[in-house]
Amino acid sequence: MNYHRIADYTDAYSNGAHIARAERWPSDWVKPAAEYRASMLAADRAEIGLKYGTGERNALDLFLPESAPRGLVIFIHGGYWKSLDRTYWSHFAQGCVARGFAMAIPSYDLCPEVRIADITRQIGAAVTRAAEQITGPITITGHSAGGHLSARMVSAGTPLPGAVLDRVKIVAPISGLHDLRPLMRSELNETLRIDEAEALAESPALLRPAGHARLCAWVGGAERHEFLRQNALLANIWTGLGVATACYAEPNRHHFDVLDGLLDPDHALTRALTDI
Repeated sequence: MNYHRIADYTDAYSNGAHIARAERWPSDWVKPAAEYRASMLAADRAEIGLKYGTGERNALDLFLPESAPRGLVIFIHGGYWKSLDRTYWSHFAQGCVARGFAMAIPSYDLCPEVRIADITRQIGAAVTRAAEQITGPITITGHSAGGHLSARMVSAGTPLPGAVLDRVKIVAPISGLHDLRPLMRSELNETLRIDEAEALAESPALLRPAGHARLCAWVGGAERHEFLRQNALLANIWTGLGVATACYAEPNRHHFDVLDGLLDPDHALTRALTDI
């Protein structure tokens, strides 16, 4: 009998150390993101820095298709709740925008200045602000920590108003972290400061789903075991709680290039976000 046990929680949640030339990310995203923002602004199809709160980082960028939007996709960035902002990810809007959807990408305050529960509330405000700008169905997605936050929007205790929650048709966390308890045993927690109470209150896999959204849990097939496990965990539990779920590990994709599908309007990931 072969048993599996996490011997080093810090290593289990370390991505770059196990990806060749990982130092490329996120810096490789800066130029294409800036070029996409500039091109969309030049085409009068972007609104940059829409405020959803009073803080400096409480703002979102909105990218618009050529004609009236078929709906809204909200992408929540990653960075372990402690780094990065919306400007790194703009170009990942292009696949969904090409399929006729608007995409909103918010920034949010970071740990340790705030707690994960505070970020959840901020993202709720960001989703609500974006929903005021665009009518129709809503898909919420996000990467890594953003994947956690996307699922958190449709789980018990969601900060979304009922009218907005009712519009959310798909939630599609990408490489999401859905049970925060293991992170308490990682060096990450020196910054995140997750305690047992917050882990129980903020882990989608430990909460009942809210609303009626379908769940598409997506992960790179070459990711760390813990990301594969966390991805399957949420789908497994929420299937048992009555949610229509799909769980997919995209072959030969690691934690960073798993997002590349969003660049292509015909990629299965982009189609999953816009299949409304």
